[in-house]
Amino acid sequence: MATRRPGVGIGAVIFRGDEVLIIRRGKPPREGQWSIPGGRQEWGETVAEAAAREVMEETAVHCRIRGLVDVVDGIGRDADGAIEYHYTLVDMWGDWLAGEPVAGDDAAAACWMPMEAALEAVIWPETRRVIRAAQALMLRQL
Repeated sequence: MATRRPGVGIGAVIFRGDEVLIIRRGKPPREGQWSIPGGRQEWGETVAEAAAREVMEETAVHCRIRGLVDVVDGIGRDADGAIEYHYTLVDMWGDWLAGEPVAGDDAAAACWMPMEAALEAVIWPETRRVIRAAQALMLRQL
């Protein structure tokens, strides 16, 4: 039997002034929920490259990745408790450089939201925590 391993997912909290870039997920897991842009890291790609690529693919926004926010375990279970998916999620933060959000790739919608509205729209507590942590990092850089 082959050994199962978690997938590596990359997320990005991107700021433009007091707004944060969020997407509505178009596919599982968490389909239909608001979240930060992100996806799978590709072979030979750095974490920062993956974060910038995923932002571009899902939102058409160009960004500069500034650093690491946190690493989160994304483990989903079915009604019987069996693991359905397992991702190690590396969440980065960065700044807007150019472009306006247009949903693409796995995103059903993409937009800028004021920080408090984004935190209300996002359901998963870990994503809300990561957005707040990224905001704290950004404010330290100002």
